[in-house]
Amino acid sequence: MSDKLSPRGRLAKWNWLIDLGVAISREPIERLAPSKKETCRVGLPRQIGRNGRYGWCIQTEMLVRRAIFGFSPALALGFFLLTCATCTRAESAAIPHGTLELVAENQWIAAGHDFNLGLHFELESGWHIYWINPGDSGEPPRVKWELPAGVTAGALQWPTPRRLGTPSIVDFGYQDAVTLIVPMHAKRNLGSEEPAKIAAQVKVLVCREMCIPGSAQLSLVLPVKAESPTPDARTRNLFMAARKSLPRPAPTNWKFNLDEEKDSFVLTANVGHEITQANFFPIAESQISSAAAQKLAPSAAGFRLTLQKSDQLLKPIERLKGVLALADGRAYLIDVPVSKTGAAKS
Repeated sequence: MSDKLSPRGRLAKWNWLIDLGVAISREPIERLAPSKKETCRVGLPRQIGRNGRYGWCIQTEMLVRRAIFGFSPALALGFFLLTCATCTRAESAAIPHGTLELVAENQWIAAGHDFNLGLHFELESGWHIYWINPGDSGEPPRVKWELPAGVTAGALQWPTPRRLGTPSIVDFGYQDAVTLIVPMHAKRNLGSEEPAKIAAQVKVLVCREMCIPGSAQLSLVLPVKAESPTPDARTRNLFMAARKSLPRPAPTNWKFNLDEEKDSFVLTANVGHEITQANFFPIAESQISSAAAQKLAPSAAGFRLTLQKSDQLLKPIERLKGVLALADGRAYLIDVPVSKTGAAKS
């Protein structure tokens, strides 16, 4: 039998191998408020978050090693670069109960142009990760970038979250699959002599009944050219879906008012027509109770939404910022000052 391999078969011999080691940890891990630490005890559930959510404390380590099969690392890297002239998708990395992939929207980078990357999460059924405000428990993904000189990264763009959890413990996050778009910029002096290698270390907390912290080291190699970049057809649908899930700025003709009462905020909206479904997701933690029901009163011109204050709101706020999610997947970013009249009532 011939042992000759196709080019794809030879490349497969240099695939990254990912070992997932899971062990019960006795070490404290930091959750939510930076000053609050909780100790995991072997074989016992632990409290997670402000409202006493229980789960098992599991520490996850990702061990990644390269299988060279008798070839030098330099030769393997050279072969990779030659066979991957336009690598807009990197190998996916394992995270607890899912995978994570770093993808690019364009086939190459052009000096002086903006471009977008994406962190694409695929999760097993029932497991979730967190929004920028995680709700009653959890923490959002954190990214540490390693970028070539002349490339800078912007803030993550967060799709509209979902309410997850139980009636008493509510989280804000994502299930199944989600892509976080990352705006990037290439400066005009970015050299085109060699490809740009972009690396990211991502820390993520994946939860269901238990929460498992994980980490992944991702990298992507993109050519640098003088011409304007061309979109990559392989990632087009991924970025289109991600943009569709982002909240949009509220229309300029929509009018909002926020009154403060003793135990709640009352958000009134005049949008020109009746609204029968609305959920508000505050961007800042500890302002609005995540688990409390949001009482909606539709009106001919919009709605009136009562939001219970968080029991951790210790000082007055001047503005309320967040995402207003309406029917049919529509969602809008709003930033409403607290009415001075309403503040005086409280």
